[in-house]
Amino acid sequence: MSDLSPKPKGPLGELLAPVAGFGVTFSNLFRPTVTEQYPFEKVPTKPRFHGRHQLNRYADGLEKCIGCELCAWACPADAIYVEGADNADLPDGAHVSPGERYGRVYQINYLRCIFCGLCIEACPTRALTMTNEYEIAGPTRAGMIFEKEDLLAPLREGMLAGPHPMVEGTEDTNYYRGEVTAPTAAQVAWVREHRPDEPTLETAKTADGATDGGAR
Repeated sequence: MSDLSPKPKGPLGELLAPVAGFGVTFSNLFRPTVTEQYPFEKVPTKPRFHGRHQLNRYADGLEKCIGCELCAWACPADAIYVEGADNADLPDGAHVSPGERYGRVYQINYLRCIFCGLCIEACPTRALTMTNEYEIAGPTRAGMIFEKEDLLAPLREGMLAGPHPMVEGTEDTNYYRGEVTAPTAAQVAWVREHRPDEPTLETAKTADGATDGGAR
């Protein structure tokens, strides 16, 4: 049987053993520091980083989400809850999103979300994307359930807040192909009639570049 006991190191080996053990520590003493003083210094995220979700809009302000619930079905963590509703139930031909349906309720439970991105791949209209935002911690469990209002992308300058009718003469496919580039004068007039106090009337830009200017 072979002898498995450690071989004696001798006096010099016993003396140098601790030094060898701290070799990695000593070598790092002379390297530049890589500590980031978070949150005062933040490392830029990669372009494809999976952060907080965002519900996107079309150029005229209508929402892209059609309430199909495919994202909820694709989620392996059961973190997404969606309730769809019919645009036909809205008054006077108004739409929240192009087509027949829209997402009436949209929730993401970030206590469950694993940021895998499968919901993004399942979305047929590119309504749901992931931002680079990662600071989503909160003091309560209830606060980690983000509602639709928390996830909706802000209205960019020139957009007209919905609900309002679709661009006249278009179908949902025209929206999907990116053929709608701005609100129309008819949409602005509809919102002015039904919601005269709508703030985005002041900044909405129609397809010809004109602004409503808050006209009454």
